[in-house]
Amino acid sequence: MSSQVRVAVTQAEPVWLDLEATVNKTCNLIAEAAANGAQLVTFPECWIPGYPAWIWTRPVDMRLSSTYIQNSLKIDSPQMASIQQCAAENEIVVVLGFSENLHNSLYISQAIIGSDGKILTTRKKIKPTHMERTIFGDSFGDCLQSVVDTSVGRVGALSCWEHIQPLLKYHTYAQREQFHVAAWPPLFPHSEDGSLFSMSSEGTISIARTYAIESQSFVLHTTTVIGQSGVDRMATHGGALMSTPGGGCSAIFGPDGRQLSQPIPSTEEGIIYADLDLDQIYHSKAFVDVCGHYSRPDLLWLGVEGSVKRHVRENAATVAGEAEQQDL
Repeated sequence: MSSQVRVAVTQAEPVWLDLEATVNKTCNLIAEAAANGAQLVTFPECWIPGYPAWIWTRPVDMRLSSTYIQNSLKIDSPQMASIQQCAAENEIVVVLGFSENLHNSLYISQAIIGSDGKILTTRKKIKPTHMERTIFGDSFGDCLQSVVDTSVGRVGALSCWEHIQPLLKYHTYAQREQFHVAAWPPLFPHSEDGSLFSMSSEGTISIARTYAIESQSFVLHTTTVIGQSGVDRMATHGGALMSTPGGGCSAIFGPDGRQLSQPIPSTEEGIIYADLDLDQIYHSKAFVDVCGHYSRPDLLWLGVEGSVKRHVRENAATVAGEAEQQDL
């Protein structure tokens, strides 16, 4: 495997609340990235069918919520199959953020699709953030299924505020990712209106840098653009967040935290490319490795309950007892 990998980080606007149109746009962006030599392409949080921005303006909108359910992506669906086929045809690894429809309940999900079109892992956000809980459910435990081997190396992904969950981050670091996809919705510059700096584009860039430094991985910070069409579609005028066009601040960071890309204006769509050398990871690992030589597992360690908890599951003791009765 070559140490040189060309990556593509999208900064784009979905076709808001339109599953079919956004899937088509996804495939067009995948093909564009591959045509420009990319071996890995990334998409932001809830790219399909767009982040539900109205929740930060009004927490209850049954009409839009119903539309959102109907236009969210099912993993076992023709739409997902189209994206998989596109990845295979273009021989490119795809990291996709989407609102997952699972029996008409919604989850903030990510899928890593191999360059052969096979889904390598799917995961749900460990916990929706603040107002997101009016729309989305918690992960069942598959939030831990974050890192996989691909044709370009070890690729991992987290969504949005999962990047300030220390235990979740450490668990992801321990899986030794080389490329980390940080998926976010539209992000805006900080203003002195009482809003949190940590929620701004500048704040989240700081989070991306920190993640890169701690994990010694390349961080592909991937964000959405919201245009006037999105503001109008979701009626977020005057809302707390995503009330004006903008939000794009996609970027690429090296394993020592330095920014390796030039920004695209926040209101513009585009793809950021970079040719990355995996050997740079060794330079950082030689200095510190928080899950290796710069750790003290005899003093501090992480306990993990990794099993996925299903809504309907057999009690093992009951099943065993019934089997014994049948044998008598």
